[in-house]
Amino acid sequence: MESKVGLDFQKVEQAKRVAYNIANEVQNFAEQYTTVAVERTICRLLGVDGVDENGVPLPNVLIDQIKEKGVLGEGIIYFMGNAMLVTGKMPQEIAEDVSENLLDITQLPLHTTQEAEQAVMPVINASIERIRTRRARRERYLNTIGEGPKPYLYVIVATGNIYEDVVQAQAAARQGADIIAVIRTTGQSLLDYVPYGATTEGFGGTFATQENFRIMRTALDEVGEEVGRYIRLCNYCSGLCMPEIAAMGALEGLDVMLNDALYGILFRDINMKRTLIDQYFSRVINGFAGVIINTGEDNYLTTADAYEAAHTVLASDLINEQLALMAGLPEEQMGLGHAFEMDPMLENGFLYELAQAQMTREIFPKATLKYMPPTKFMTGNIFRGHIQDALFNIVGIWTHQGIQLLGMPTEAIHTPFMSDRYLSIENAKYIFNNMKSIGDEVEFKDNGIVKQRAQKVLDDALALLSTLEKEGLFNALEKGMFADVKRPQNGGKGLDGVTLKQAHYSNPFIGLMKGKR
Repeated sequence: MESKVGLDFQKVEQAKRVAYNIANEVQNFAEQYTTVAVERTICRLLGVDGVDENGVPLPNVLIDQIKEKGVLGEGIIYFMGNAMLVTGKMPQEIAEDVSENLLDITQLPLHTTQEAEQAVMPVINASIERIRTRRARRERYLNTIGEGPKPYLYVIVATGNIYEDVVQAQAAARQGADIIAVIRTTGQSLLDYVPYGATTEGFGGTFATQENFRIMRTALDEVGEEVGRYIRLCNYCSGLCMPEIAAMGALEGLDVMLNDALYGILFRDINMKRTLIDQYFSRVINGFAGVIINTGEDNYLTTADAYEAAHTVLASDLINEQLALMAGLPEEQMGLGHAFEMDPMLENGFLYELAQAQMTREIFPKATLKYMPPTKFMTGNIFRGHIQDALFNIVGIWTHQGIQLLGMPTEAIHTPFMSDRYLSIENAKYIFNNMKSIGDEVEFKDNGIVKQRAQKVLDDALALLSTLEKEGLFNALEKGMFADVKRPQNGGKGLDGVTLKQAHYSNPFIGLMKGKR
């Protein structure tokens, strides 16, 4: 492929090799450990659901028991299989007995590891088949009613009430949206449990629960059939329950997930070791379920200068790509993040943005890139903001982005006025239609602003990656090499939920999901 912005693809390959080395060190670490969230996810995939009399989720009840006995590292698969052999009961019944203090799964007569795993394998296979069936349902919709063209028009709803979210989401679909993102309530990423059932009270968003996922998926299927195109559903499997929410989304047919450990480390102060372990399992699940992941590099530019720090976004994208590949997630399911966040008063800022977006498209040619609108400078003058959104849409269609998260005049209130959402969708559709082929028609001047900028960002990213390779990702995060934010390696939230695995313990879901796409 010939680069429109003069990229040296040998440098691109070098950058990817260095990013692989960085990611591989993280991967080797992650595969040695488990976390409470990983083990709770396995419980959910075994069919454990519901809450006890105090409202504590049953997966938490089970994992708290083995953690308190100091055997979390041996894994819930063994204890569940062993309990099934001893009691003759299924996982849900066993969890209910544990919640009622009728059973201690760590004190039962012991069978061999092989016997325990054989006992639980029918349940594991049934769960795998349920997710495969969900994925096939999406494919049938896409093959019958179809979908909107790329870039997908991505809008948000965030009322706090799932039933009001449904009203907003269906209205947005009728207006032309292709992806509905249900924003999570403020602070849910820091809850070390997943709330249960339908919820109607959230702040700045709506709780991510399995029932809320089911309600919204049903609503979007209904409106999709009405408008004649499949509407994708997005939520957030980040934070302390990253793999659990990934599993819930896979079971209920979500299509897109915000899924990035680095975001949680930098902006939520979650322990880096725990969340990178959690990320691996969550991406295995998303890959198997056909879910597009969105990464959070765009957020770096809210705390760092977008012009000066552009190379850090590219470096992180390259690392995230390698970590995703190691989890078996195809390139087409990678919504690697970047954003239109330069100061609108910066001379030639549009050209710098255009260079960044075209460069990103060429470096990740198969990825479903997620392009974020200007938010950092949107306060105050909403009319200028609407023009900024138009410039953002021009770059999106010009550089063939995959997902266009639309900005809108009242987006600062998270659930914007329906009229403003209509204006933003109309803005994007007008520009996408009128400039559909601009990326194929226009060439950039040799040694001009666009080419020089793209080449410089790649050179700077390669230099940063070389430094990161020497430092290691954990040290780099501790030193604040991303987003001007420093995080301690052995601090942050959730550190107590990490434990070393025993030599005999393996997670059968990972092997099955990576091997049976």
